Amino acid sequence: MIVDSYRFLPRSFIPLYASTQPLPGDEAPVWAPFEKRLAASRIALLTSAGLYLEGEQEPFDVEREKREPTWGDPSWRRLPVEVLRGGAALGMTHLHVNPDDVLADANIALPFEVLDDLVAEGRAGAKAPSAVSVMGYQEAGLHVWRNETAPAIVSLLRDEEVDGLILAPA
Repeated sequence: MIVDSYRFLPRSFIPLYASTQPLPGDEAPVWAPFEKRLAASRIALLTSAGLYLEGEQEPFDVEREKREPTWGDPSWRRLPVEVLRGGAALGMTHLHVNPDDVLADANIALPFEVLDDLVAEGRAGAKAPSAVSVMGYQEAGLHVWRNETAPAIVSLLRDEEVDGLILAPA
């Protein structure tokens, strides 16, 4: 199956993203071996859907992205799993994804119920106490991601003793 990564983007965006190259120092593989058995591992979820807790967290900055189409808000939101289980009201700010379906069923972009099932079946050891939400389309802000966003997310995951991360793209 061929995936059209540009299907929902304006065709004028294709040249901006189609020929990107690794930044200096990023030529090596970014994946690490998974040393633990999955059944003994704590797993966290990360979505790029721009989800946030309605009324408790600031929405992602799409107004700036509207003015600067290659900019993406490099901030992130911690989504406590117990709040998600309790049916917390989620908001979504993302210019490239229709929020209606995701807000009707957050598992589309953040499959926490699927992970619950994997833990209940013994396939995964445990679910992390938090999920993480970011916005996709970060081309222009990678220096902030490298120096602030990613280290902050990694710190949270380490504090919560996370062994693996499921990336759930929007």
